[in-house]
Amino acid sequence: MVLKFGLPKGSLQDATFDLFARAGFDLHLGSRSYYPVADDPELECRLLRAQEIPRYVGEGLLDAGICGQDWIRENEADVVEVAELNYSKQTDRPVCWVVAVANDSPAQKVQDLSGKRIATELVKVTQKYLKDHGVRANVEYSWGATEGKVPELVDAIVELTETGASLRAHGLRIVDTVMESRTQLIASRAAWADEWKRAKMESIAVLLSGALRGREKVGLKMNVPRDRLKGVLAILPAMKHPTVSPLMDDDWCAVETVLDEKQVRSLVSELKRAGAQDIIEYPLNKVIP
Repeated sequence: MVLKFGLPKGSLQDATFDLFARAGFDLHLGSRSYYPVADDPELECRLLRAQEIPRYVGEGLLDAGICGQDWIRENEADVVEVAELNYSKQTDRPVCWVVAVANDSPAQKVQDLSGKRIATELVKVTQKYLKDHGVRANVEYSWGATEGKVPELVDAIVELTETGASLRAHGLRIVDTVMESRTQLIASRAAWADEWKRAKMESIAVLLSGALRGREKVGLKMNVPRDRLKGVLAILPAMKHPTVSPLMDDDWCAVETVLDEKQVRSLVSELKRAGAQDIIEYPLNKVIP
């Protein structure tokens, strides 16, 4: 039995392949292929635009896939959201769909766009958002290069952004946020009802989530004089409790813990002053609670 799995082509592709690699899956893609080959014979992968994956999963043509919440809503797809995966193209933050206008536009709020023309790929979600805000505007589908259409072709756009840098570079400013979107592992309802496929998807979800946690954390090892141990443990954060092991020299012990990578830079000097020696930091592939 195999699991038919849709992987996103485009902006999420590299980040997704990297995440699968950290989770222990080797995905190989030929130069002109849309069928990534996994080193797991139970996975049958297909590369598709993220916009299409929820529709194919919802219709049962794929068992599972990875896409954003935005495209689930846009397709009005009836799918099972198995796990939220907090990653995007550049960061681990959710991406945002925003209403943006030219810097010199008189529009200061979305209500100022009544009667105006708005371009976006996210048509249905934008239309609902405008209706909820009491705004009647002409929403048209954009095939791309959306930032370049303001103000000569359209009055505003609804566009996807992670940092806002691209919008600023095009002389645009954000008026409001339409929605935040996080990456999701989704399943068709038929596949979720199948015992084998559900177990397979749950296993993949655990591994991918563990790989994401592993990106943020590191392991830290050190040797500590036994008479200084209490002071070191007092300043050392951990997911649960540090592991303390005796060394052959009874006057020393080894301490090992897992913590956020950003914490290490502020802790090393403090640990040294507290008596820790031989401090080693090492990366983690997966952290599974």
